[in-house]
Amino acid sequence: MTALITLSHGSRHPQAEPGIRRLTALAGEIAGVDALAAHLEFDEPSLAGAAALAAERGHDDAIVVPLLFTRAFHARHDVPEALEQARAATGINLRLAEGLGTGPEVAAVLAERLAADAPEGAHVALYPAGTSDPGGVAALAQLGELIAALSGRGVTVVPATGPVDPGAGLIEVAAEHDSVHILPLFVTEGLLLDRITTLITRIQDATGARITHSTPLAADLAALVAGRHTERAAT
Repeated sequence: MTALITLSHGSRHPQAEPGIRRLTALAGEIAGVDALAAHLEFDEPSLAGAAALAAERGHDDAIVVPLLFTRAFHARHDVPEALEQARAATGINLRLAEGLGTGPEVAAVLAERLAADAPEGAHVALYPAGTSDPGGVAALAQLGELIAALSGRGVTVVPATGPVDPGAGLIEVAAEHDSVHILPLFVTEGLLLDRITTLITRIQDATGARITHSTPLAADLAALVAGRHTERAAT
């Protein structure tokens, strides 16, 4: 069977890489294939390193699933570059699958998480890493609309990066709603996620709102990742 290689952005957070490994292993179990994790930066192995390991395990063909939500700079530039480098270094036939995306599948996962985690009536602060890419910004806004339609809740996108500080963005949302639930659009733990959760108590004190939050999506994405592998393997 064609191996699965997940490709994350990578993070300096100590719990990020273990989380990617667990997600990758579960996705491999669901797809019924050998699965390896790779990272664009900060963590090891790189895509070339993971491809070399796949070759050592007897694979000459692997499908790479980027663990990215938007088709911004990393998806358009870093991923293809890493793919070419890994192909040149190992000779393995690496085929690129669709990333996680911001479509109905991801919206459904997020809506399920809301149903499990969010207090009744809480307004949702969708918290992505953020992007300066106009297409990525539009995709995140559309994702917010999908989540709102599925959950029946109000949703405001509060990016971790961008022209507005996320703390200020969350204060603005909390000032308008008695209850706010932060819904991270993160695969695993990350420093940008820690950045907002450490502000919760201060923002609650400043606004009087009750603020709750979900954890990263992690294993909830395993079936989607396995599906991306299956779809690409069929083409």
